[in-house]
Amino acid sequence: MTVVPDLQNLLSLDGYLKDFKDEIIRRYESFQTLVSYIEKNENGIDVFSQGYKQYGLHASENGLMCREWIPAAIEVFIYGDFNNWNSSSHKMLKKEFGKWEIFFPKNSDGSQQIKHLSKYKLLIKTANGELLERISPWANYVVQSNTTTLMEPVFWNPQNPYIFKNKQPAKAKSLRIYESHIGISSEEGKVASYKEFQNDVLPHIKDLGYNTIQLMAIMEHAYYASFGYQVTSFFAPSSRYGTPDELKELIDEAHGMGIAVLLDVVHSHACKNVLDGLNKFDGTNGCFFHDNERGYHDLWDSRLFDYKNWEVLRFLLSNLRWYIHEFKFDGFRFDGVTSMLYNHHGLSFGFSGDYNEYFSAATDTESLNYLQLANYMLHTLYPEIITIAEDVSGMPTLCRPVTEGGIGFDYRLAMAIPDQWIKILKEKRDEDWDMQNIVHTLENRRYKEKTIAYVESHDQALVGDKTLAFWLMDKEMYEYMSVFKPLTPVIERGIALHKMIRLLTCGLGGEGYLTFIGNEFGHPEWLDFPRAGNNSSYHYARRQWSLVKDKTLRFNHLNEFDKAMMHLEEKYGWLHAEPGYVACKHNGDKVITFERGGLVFVFNFNIHKSFVDYRVAVDTPGKYKIVLDSDAEIFGGHNRLDHNCKFFTENYSFNNRSSSLKVYIPSRVVIVLGKDDGN
Repeated sequence: MTVVPDLQNLLSLDGYLKDFKDEIIRRYESFQTLVSYIEKNENGIDVFSQGYKQYGLHASENGLMCREWIPAAIEVFIYGDFNNWNSSSHKMLKKEFGKWEIFFPKNSDGSQQIKHLSKYKLLIKTANGELLERISPWANYVVQSNTTTLMEPVFWNPQNPYIFKNKQPAKAKSLRIYESHIGISSEEGKVASYKEFQNDVLPHIKDLGYNTIQLMAIMEHAYYASFGYQVTSFFAPSSRYGTPDELKELIDEAHGMGIAVLLDVVHSHACKNVLDGLNKFDGTNGCFFHDNERGYHDLWDSRLFDYKNWEVLRFLLSNLRWYIHEFKFDGFRFDGVTSMLYNHHGLSFGFSGDYNEYFSAATDTESLNYLQLANYMLHTLYPEIITIAEDVSGMPTLCRPVTEGGIGFDYRLAMAIPDQWIKILKEKRDEDWDMQNIVHTLENRRYKEKTIAYVESHDQALVGDKTLAFWLMDKEMYEYMSVFKPLTPVIERGIALHKMIRLLTCGLGGEGYLTFIGNEFGHPEWLDFPRAGNNSSYHYARRQWSLVKDKTLRFNHLNEFDKAMMHLEEKYGWLHAEPGYVACKHNGDKVITFERGGLVFVFNFNIHKSFVDYRVAVDTPGKYKIVLDSDAEIFGGHNRLDHNCKFFTENYSFNNRSSSLKVYIPSRVVIVLGKDDGN
């Protein structure tokens, strides 16, 4: 890599960045310094990021090695089932740079001294003589105690570990992401398992046509209701869903279906738990975290990593490598990136888009350099990897290569889009919807920085908010979703807009698309985990699959439309095509038309007007046919369109396009036209 980033491409894409060239170079040089130190002192980033091979408890042909970084310790012991919890019999040897280790040779019969599934812990003596019982930060299997409810490390060393059977799928050109949470994936009031998700949900995802799964709440978290965002053990997949091998089998099965699997990774903060987390691991307020106010996130009530600390960098980079090496994850969705990028963490700060907000002392260079380093490592070692940033600020260069001075992500989440839809549904009458403003929000993204568009993710499903379906249909969902019940105006409107909003977002809003588990069929109500505030109820922490399986319920109509939408994208690939060209955003008619990926999209949001011979601008002349129609009976529509009808362009320029054609477009309906090639 060069000392100075290749800014030519970056500046040609965005001329406004020229005024901040020096700051981009400064950030890059700081990143380069990190890379140089790693190359010089750690034999390169490949070796440096494989700390999981050195730290924690590991079996080999000769025995077991345990190695830990505990900088403030005076003495360290390891104890557990293997020595009847004798806290003083196995003292670890102090090494340089705050490292400790102990070797367990094999028994005379060739067996390991510490057996598979044995519990163990570390005992740390501090300078003031305090004895601290701790979990290894590198523990790769942690279970909850039946007596104390604390998480406890278990040595995972099966005699016959899981062997992957399927190749990882090639990197998809279009990402169609099914965001999932294992625990809520059953209809029963319980914590679902990896195995149940594999058997019951994977076939549903495959049938729908999604090619990527994003798994939430996998990294172990002591508090289930934290949604996985208060991580206690970073290297341990959550045992509440099953064993590490069962997670491997789930991912392997997904790969066999051609589905990639992303991990929702939380490197933005860590749980404050002391006895079963990283907080005060060596007895100090620092260690993994900043030892001052920078080490605390007040809103999240959690600890913030010290990204300039050498061993923290090793720990976090190795954490990413671990999930690729051990579980074959195909990429990562990085949570809380906005919090990482800024010293103010985005709290009580409204980003206006002024570039001075991004390139100033408010930026946390250490965190930004970590994100650059993580993306550089991942994309260098794994060219097919996928990285997605959860950032609400709109940081420029977030999704440009590190070599250009960017932060290196492949995609960012279009977080303004769901906010817009909820705001419209809460505050505006249908007849007051502003087509131009809707289109602006969907198109308002940085050129050549790819975006994942979505109407609703897990954020919109949480208690305190409502799903899109609930905003549209609310309490009538309980009584009028049966096809044997009258189609009320509320349900009719809700079903129509649910389909139109999702296709408009998918068609125009980005280079990838995401939905949250169950929302594709209009899952009723919100999501609420068992907690003290709801008497530990699982009633809202599940997915009601019976609603979509019942063909007499209108949930099935929404599911069928989502399926048709995903399969149409697979065929035409508009998500990886150039951004759509919007020819019409007519506020009077409430009509939006655009072209993308060789298709023509026509949306009529008018609440009562259907249009006959509505002129639609197209750039490619020829014969067209309907390839998707939200008014079809299978999607709960009124079947007002003749799919045998062909549409011929006229040599009549319209709305800055060379040709045009005329269509019949009913109210609250979207149709998609494709070229009729005779097939």
